[in-house]
Amino acid sequence: MKNILRLALLLLAFSPPALAAESGAPMKGKDVAVATFAGGCFWCMEHPFEKLDGVIAVISGYTGGHVKNPTYREVSAGGTGHAEAVQISFDPEWIGYERLLEVFWMNIDPTDAGGQFVDRGDQYRSAIFYHNEEQKRLAEASKVRLAASGRFEKPIVTEIMPASTFYRAEEYHQDYYRKSPLRYYFYRSGSGRDEYLQKVWGKR
Repeated sequence: MKNILRLALLLLAFSPPALAAESGAPMKGKDVAVATFAGGCFWCMEHPFEKLDGVIAVISGYTGGHVKNPTYREVSAGGTGHAEAVQISFDPEWIGYERLLEVFWMNIDPTDAGGQFVDRGDQYRSAIFYHNEEQKRLAEASKVRLAASGRFEKPIVTEIMPASTFYRAEEYHQDYYRKSPLRYYFYRSGSGRDEYLQKVWGKR
């Protein structure tokens, strides 16, 4: 009985969060903006953004590389130059880019140049891919503030670079935390990500 209750709690914990459309946030096509972030495994970067009011969609994919139409197998093997990333469509009238930056920093290890947590390699690097000069300015300012906060003993190594072609990942990667909640939970709990974030940020 205890195992059944535990399973039920896990499923509830990773059930689909309310999307922007369900929260009352408008979705005006002309007002949609885009943000792109790399923070290691894209499975773990979808959920923090999808639950925010004003976020319309979060897509997992690959960007920052030199190979056209890369596959997951090619990217995970390394050598394509791509990073696993998420591309976020949002309504700037409801949520600002600065808020997205805050959520990004609070879900990664910005001092790790070799990957993120259990995932190692350039394809799991952290990066902010800006889409215009205003995003670049805000991203650089947020990085300076984070470095000056004294929260980290090591230098902040997250890259800030212009956005390039974003390739949507295979469909089974999209919303993985919803499609396979138990597998996602065990991967995430074993990756060291949550333990690290708890240590750095406490209860968020």
